Amino acid sequence: MAGDGYAGDIRPKEAWDILQKDPAACLIDVRTDAEWRYVGVPKLDALGKPTHCVCWQVYPDNNVNDRFVEQVKDQGVRPDQTVLLLCRSGQRSKNAAIALTAAGFKCCYNVAEGFEGDRDGVGHRGTVGGWKVAGLPWGQG
Repeated sequence: MAGDGYAGDIRPKEAWDILQKDPAACLIDVRTDAEWRYVGVPKLDALGKPTHCVCWQVYPDNNVNDRFVEQVKDQGVRPDQTVLLLCRSGQRSKNAAIALTAAGFKCCYNVAEGFEGDRDGVGHRGTVGGWKVAGLPWGQG
């Protein structure tokens, strides 16, 4: 367990391995609707799984979504499943993993590099780490 009570931080390829090996494991993308539409979303079609999209923070004011746990459950995610959480770079998903663990979910991992990874030398994302750079399946629109 990580210091904050959630299962810990993993890299995108580790997340993919868990999703492949554990039929019950699921991925929750906690970014905003605008990020899903314009930046892209992990695609788990090859595994026969959906990517659950539930905002951790509500755009545009970025307040924490006070219905987050309820909305996760509404998507059919159960507390006994392995839950992998992903955001842009790993901070929102860490907070979401902590919140789900506090709500009784047993095994919540943060995909630490997120979907876009860290900023590169010129301040851009999408070139250093993350789901996309790892070559994992994703799509836009």
